[in-house]
Amino acid sequence: MKLIRLRIENDAMDIAYHPVSGQAATAHYLIAYNSDQTIGENLENIKVRLAGLQFDAAILENGLSYPFSDTIVGVNYDRIDVGLALTNLLNIPVVSQAAVDQLGLVAAVKAKSAYLKWHLDYYGQYHGVRNNGQEAMLTIGNGYFGLRGAFLESHADKDNYPGTYVAGVYDQTTTTVHDHQVKNEDLVNLPNAQFMTFGIDHQTPFTLNEHDLQDAYRSLDLKTGLLTTTKLIQLASGHQLRIRSQKVANMRDWHRYSIRYQVTPLNFAGSLQIYTEIDGSVVNSNVSRYNVFDQHHLKTMGIETAANTVYLSGQTKSSHINYTIGAKLTSPDVPAIENFNSTQQPQGVQQTVSLAVEAGKTYTFDKNVVIATSNDHSDPQLTHVQAELDQSSFDNTVTTSKDYWEATWRATDIKIRGDITSQRLLRVNIYHSFVSAAAIESGQLDASVGARGLHGEAYRGHVFWDEMFILPFYTLHRPELAKQLLAYRYRRLPMARKNAEAEGYAGAMYPWQSASKGDEQSQFTHLNPITKTWDPDNSRLQRHVSLDIAYNVWFYYHVTQDRDFLTHYGMEMLLSIAAFWISKADYDQANGRYNISGVMGPDEFHENYPNSTTAGLKNNAYTNIMVAWLFDTITTLRAQMPQAAFQAAAQAAQFDSTAEQALTTISHQLTLEINRRGIIAQFEGYFNLPTLDFQAYRQKYGDIARMDRILKAESKTPDAYQVAKQADALMAFYNFDVTTVQKIIEKMGYQLPKEYLTHNIQYYLARTTHGSTLSRIVYAVLNQLDDNDDDAWKLFSEALASDYYDIQGGTTAEGIHLGVMCATLNLTTRNFGGVNPLGAHLQVNPRLPEHWQTLKFKHLFRGVHYVFVIDHQRVTVTADQPSTIMIGKQHYQLQAKKPLSVTYTD
Repeated sequence: MKLIRLRIENDAMDIAYHPVSGQAATAHYLIAYNSDQTIGENLENIKVRLAGLQFDAAILENGLSYPFSDTIVGVNYDRIDVGLALTNLLNIPVVSQAAVDQLGLVAAVKAKSAYLKWHLDYYGQYHGVRNNGQEAMLTIGNGYFGLRGAFLESHADKDNYPGTYVAGVYDQTTTTVHDHQVKNEDLVNLPNAQFMTFGIDHQTPFTLNEHDLQDAYRSLDLKTGLLTTTKLIQLASGHQLRIRSQKVANMRDWHRYSIRYQVTPLNFAGSLQIYTEIDGSVVNSNVSRYNVFDQHHLKTMGIETAANTVYLSGQTKSSHINYTIGAKLTSPDVPAIENFNSTQQPQGVQQTVSLAVEAGKTYTFDKNVVIATSNDHSDPQLTHVQAELDQSSFDNTVTTSKDYWEATWRATDIKIRGDITSQRLLRVNIYHSFVSAAAIESGQLDASVGARGLHGEAYRGHVFWDEMFILPFYTLHRPELAKQLLAYRYRRLPMARKNAEAEGYAGAMYPWQSASKGDEQSQFTHLNPITKTWDPDNSRLQRHVSLDIAYNVWFYYHVTQDRDFLTHYGMEMLLSIAAFWISKADYDQANGRYNISGVMGPDEFHENYPNSTTAGLKNNAYTNIMVAWLFDTITTLRAQMPQAAFQAAAQAAQFDSTAEQALTTISHQLTLEINRRGIIAQFEGYFNLPTLDFQAYRQKYGDIARMDRILKAESKTPDAYQVAKQADALMAFYNFDVTTVQKIIEKMGYQLPKEYLTHNIQYYLARTTHGSTLSRIVYAVLNQLDDNDDDAWKLFSEALASDYYDIQGGTTAEGIHLGVMCATLNLTTRNFGGVNPLGAHLQVNPRLPEHWQTLKFKHLFRGVHYVFVIDHQRVTVTADQPSTIMIGKQHYQLQAKKPLSVTYTD
C-alpha cells in the first residue's frame, strides 16, 4: 500500500511519502501555509506539491481526540477535519495513527473507506447560505415530508432555516409590489416541530451562537437515513456540555419522524431543563429574493396539551388545507409524567421538563412527531394523530427506516470501486431521490417531485420539466413510483386542456410551472435582482414541457410494457398533447413546410426576437424534433394496441380522424434551419445574431453563468446574442441515441453531413454559460458521444458535486437540484456503464472512466431484473428470467440466474 504520512503543525504540513508501507519514506515535504489564503486554498497548494505521486491512503499522526472524528487538527487557532478535506481533495481515505495502532493499517483503511462511502459529513459551524446549503443536503424525509437538516436549537435567522415541507401542500398569496399585483403559489413551510434546546439552572434557554458553540459535527448515514449531530458547548458561565441529537424519518408510517436528544454535562452537576416547541408562527423565508412578497401561509386554529403530548392544528390561508402536528416527549431519565409541563403561546406550544443531573452522565430525551394533512388520504384530525403518536417511538422509527433503506439499496445502489468521492456522491443522490418521492409510490398522495425536492423553497416548490431527468431513474428501479408521478400529470389533464383552450389551441397544454391544480404558475414579469426593475417573463412559453411529459409516458411504457397504463392513461395523454401541437403548427405555402411559433426552448435566455413585440421564437429545433418524434411514436404505439382501446383514448382526447391524418403530414414537414456544416440552428434566425466575447465578460464579471442578468444590467438583452444558459438545440441527443435523432431529422426531410455532431457540439459549447447544472449533464453526454472522454468526465464530476460544493453560489441553500442528482445516476449507468434501455433489448457498450475499476448496478427492464458488473475488460450480467441482451454488436441469450461474462473492447 502506497502511503503519505501527515503531521499538521500551526504553520506547515509535514508530509512523508512511503511508496511501500512499513518502509522508510523516499520523499519528504514541508509545506508552509500561506496566511493570505484560505484553508481550502492552502490544501490545493498541497495537491499541487504532491502531483505525480501515487498513494492509496494517508495516515494522520497528530489528530486531536474527539468523539465524532479522529482526523481533526488545529491550524492557526482554528480546527479542521483534515481527513474530510483531504478525501475531497485527493480522493483517498485518511486514517489516524490511533486507528492504525488499534486495527492495523489494512483494516483501518478499509473501515475508513467503507465509512466515507456511506456518510455525508460536515464539521464546524458555518454561516449564511453555506450553512443553509448543508441543511438542504442533510434533509431527512420520506416523500411525504422533508425536514431540513438544521440544528434542533435553531429558529429561522440569517444562518439557520429549519424548514418542514409536505408534498402537495401549496398555498397562494397576492402581493402588491411596485404597483404590480403578484400572485404566488408556494410549497408551504409548515410549523416547526423539530425544535429542542436546553437550559441550565432555569436560566435563559440555549440559543445557537458562535461563542458558546465550540464544535459541531453533522453526519448523515445514507445506509439508514439517520442524521446525527454532535455539539460541544461551553457557556459563558463555564458550563460544558456535549449534545448529541439524532433525527430519522419513518419510511413506512410516513407521517412520523423521531428525534433523540442526549445531553451530557461534562463539568457540572445541577438542574437541567429541556425545552421543545411546535412553532406555528413560521413563514416561507428560505429564499431571500421572495421576501418582498407575502410569505405568510399559516393560520393556527387550535392547540391541545396533555401531559407529555402537545398538538397544534391549523389551516393554510387560501388553499384551506388542514394540518395537525402532534409531538410526544419522553425520557427514561424522568420517571414521572407529571414532570412534563406544556405552555401555550399565541401561535405555538412549548414543552418543558426539568431534572437534576450529574457530571459525566448522559440524559436521553425522545421526541416523536406526527404530521397529518388533509391533502392526502389520511385524517388530519386530532384522534388520528394521537393514535399515530401512541404507536410511535424512536427505536421503531429507526428500525423501519433501516428496513426500508436496506431494501432500497439492494435494488438501486450503484457501486463503484476505485473512486470514493463518486461513490459517496452517487449514494447521496440516490438517497435524496427517495427522500423527495418515496411516499408517493403508495398512491395516497396527489403530488409529484418538485425541482428542489422537499428540501427548500426555490422555484416555490413547483413541478418543472426536471421530471424528464428524474423519472427515468425511478422507471428503471421503482416503476410504480414513476407511474404515480405520471398519474399526477394525468389528473391534471383537464386543466391542461383548459390552459390550451384559454390560449386558443386544441388538446392539452401543460404549464411550465405546475403546483396544486395544474394551472400555469409562471410569472408574467419578474424582478431583476441586479437592476431592481420588473422585466417581462415569458418562461411559460417553454411549451416543450408537454413534450417532456410525453417522453416520460413513452419511456415508462417502453421499459415496463404496462399495457393497462398505456390503454387507460398514457395514450390519452399522448394524443391530448399531440392535438395541442397540431393546432399550434402553421403551414407555410412558400416552402411547403410547417412552422411552430411563439415558443421558448430549454435555453431560457431567449424569450423572443430582438426588437420584436411578439413573444416567443419560431421553429425551436428541440421543440420541432420532439414534436416529430411524438407524432411518429403515437403511430408506432397505435399499432401495438387493440383498435378499440386506441379509439377509446382518442375519443377521451377528442382526437378525430383529421388530427390522426395530420400526424404523419406534419411530422415529416416541420421546419429546421441547418447550415451547410450541419449545425442545427437553435431556432429560426439564430445564425443572424451576433456572438459575445465571453473572455471579456469573464474578465469583467468572473462568473457569467447568468449572462442574461448581466446583459440586462448593461441595458442589453440576451435575445440579441448567440448565448445559451444550457443545452437546447442538441437536447434530443440526450433523450435518444444518435441514430434515433438522425432518423427523426431525415424523416423531416433533411440530410446531415459527416462530422455534423462534432461541429454542433463545438459550436454550442462555445456559446453556453452553463447557468443550469443540467447543462453540464447534457454536455457530458454529448462530449462522450463525440469521444471527448476528458471533457465528459469534467462536466459529469462538476454536476455530481454541484450541490455538495454549491457551485452556483448559494442555490443549494434553497433546496437540492433533484433533476441533476437523478441525471447523474442515469448518466452513470447509461453512458459510463453503457447500458442503454432505449431499444427493445438492453444494449451494453461500456465507457468506464479510466480510474473506475468496477461498476455494479441493477436495472428492472420489461419485468426482468438485471445485475451488471462491469470493468475495463468484461461485462458480467445476471438476469432472474431468460432474456435477450445485446453486448457490443452481439446478441446473447441469458438463462435465469446464470451469470454471463463477455469480454469487450474498452
